[in-house]
Amino acid sequence: MQRGINKIIAGIRPTLGPTGGVVAVEQVLKDKLPEMLDNGATIARRVVELPHRDEDVGAMYVREFLWNVQEQVGDGTATAAVLFQKIYNEGLRYQAAGGNTMRLRKFLEEGMRVILDELDGMTLQVEGKEQLAQVAETVCHDAELAAMLGEVYDIIGAYGRLELRKGRTHSIRREYLEGIYWEKGLLSRRMILDGDDAMVKLENPAILITDLAVEDPRELLPAITAAAKGGAKSLVLVVEKLSEVAIGMLLSNKDPNKFRVVAVQTPGTGKQAQIAALQDMAILTGGRAITKDAGGKISAVKFEDFGHARRITANMRVFRIMGGKGDARKLRSHVAALREGYQNVADLEAREQLRVRISKLLGGTATIWVGGPSEYFIEQRKELAEHTAAAVRGALMEGVLPGGGVALYNCKAALENIARTEADVDRRAAYRMLSQALEEPIRTIIRNAGFDDSEKLAEVQLHEPGYGFDVFAEQATDMATAGIVDVTSAIRAAAFYAISSAALALTVDVLVHRGRRQEQPVIKTSGMRKKI
Repeated sequence: MQRGINKIIAGIRPTLGPTGGVVAVEQVLKDKLPEMLDNGATIARRVVELPHRDEDVGAMYVREFLWNVQEQVGDGTATAAVLFQKIYNEGLRYQAAGGNTMRLRKFLEEGMRVILDELDGMTLQVEGKEQLAQVAETVCHDAELAAMLGEVYDIIGAYGRLELRKGRTHSIRREYLEGIYWEKGLLSRRMILDGDDAMVKLENPAILITDLAVEDPRELLPAITAAAKGGAKSLVLVVEKLSEVAIGMLLSNKDPNKFRVVAVQTPGTGKQAQIAALQDMAILTGGRAITKDAGGKISAVKFEDFGHARRITANMRVFRIMGGKGDARKLRSHVAALREGYQNVADLEAREQLRVRISKLLGGTATIWVGGPSEYFIEQRKELAEHTAAAVRGALMEGVLPGGGVALYNCKAALENIARTEADVDRRAAYRMLSQALEEPIRTIIRNAGFDDSEKLAEVQLHEPGYGFDVFAEQATDMATAGIVDVTSAIRAAAFYAISSAALALTVDVLVHRGRRQEQPVIKTSGMRKKI
């Protein structure tokens, strides 16, 4: 198991740091160029199986925990890998010398909490596109991409919606979209009038918000009448479904310039997603969501039930609201509740759904078109942009730490102070193991840049905490002042997953393999086939 762990991490270690190398991964199709990767989780993900079954258990264990780090924060996987390797290898030595592994695990996890508290105390906040670009460049080492992400996140904020798409030019372009949009569009192309450029545009419409399906067109007449009598010049029906007869009735309007009605599909896939979208839309526009679960009926709609907005646009794919006229205090309170939920929910999918809802309500939306000289380069750059964007978002939410492995290195003192006066042998051993492991990221970065890690680390120790070795300036530097930072969420996740995963792995006593199914031999007897 240890051999498998060391093999997979040996393929990740050279990528750590701004001058780290890349790993060439052979593609399944032999006529394709190898993938050139420098992301620890992606490299591990490309390792499907090691030939030796016991080694494969160790490799797949590392592969899984690194992917969890990637999914959680988008960065920090190489740091997590080298931390894990040092703790695991030292823990096995302690075990072989007769140490108590279960007690060691307990104290490793205790020491992890000390490290996380120390990291929280060092955290700095970032703001402005220059600082955000610096954070991005520490992750992607691509100046053009970093500058673009810094600009975009400075505008859309931590919860803003960012879409990354493949571009068709060599450069990177960005586009800012006004308003809040949902990825559900018009229920009929015939609702787009000639001259509308394949899009419906309505000023100051009334908006009916519901998840009901309409079969009988007569159900819509009370709502249309209420909107017209209330003074609205147009009405947007947000409905789950309209029958062809109902659509035909809406299209029979002979004077759409006087009063126009269009219908878009209720946003969201699945019941819970639809309820969330209707709730957000109602608060944004000041309307009331009429739902089938609550026994609502479109025929009972009054003018005060409608939402209102300065403008809406819709095509066959997207429905956008600009200038929702809901109560600003209710909107702020609703966003605050969603943010609290985001901070307290552990499930990654649920957190992402909440973040998207917050971004819609705050109205920050941007698209970056990632370009490059070839299709292969664009694919690689887009994947890099996704990881970097997640890290920049994390920096806005949770702040940054001195980079280059310095933040973890500066946690050593707290552990050493405890170990120095500790009488319990296992606890002292655990804290010293963690203290040694915290040197691994900074040492690896220095070695990957071609320097002697012991010599350069000795230079760093001559300065106050916060100093590290700038591999480009080739000297000890105050990392935060120089703009060399790491995202707090990434370093915290790397420390948490590396230490807890290594502590758990040290307690493995038995490996159980699934039997490999073998083909049964077939024999022939008297013209018949029989399996034995």
